[in-house]
Amino acid sequence: MKYDGEMLARLVAQAEAQPVGCDMVMIRALIEEASELGAGRALERLGLADRGAEDDVRELRELLGAWRDAKKAARGAVMAWAVRIVMALLLLGMAVKLGLLGLVRA
Repeated sequence: MKYDGEMLARLVAQAEAQPVGCDMVMIRALIEEASELGAGRALERLGLADRGAEDDVRELRELLGAWRDAKKAARGAVMAWAVRIVMALLLLGMAVKLGLLGLVRA
């Protein structure tokens, strides 16, 4: 939906035509139309004003979720391997300290 500001221009003209000033209903209508116009312009600038934008954003969110899950899984795997390596080095160090490696050379 393209917002060209026509309704906003009409509301501003109507507000200026009132002798005393704007009432709250007119102010709220002006704010709402200005907000709609600004949101429409922002979506157009981002390239999200077409009908496929909702599907594109949904797909991007799914991809982002998958990326975060993959990062979490990779981080967990790296930590698990680091713990295994440290434990293996500790066992090797204990075996050397206790002289258990000399028993194998029989």
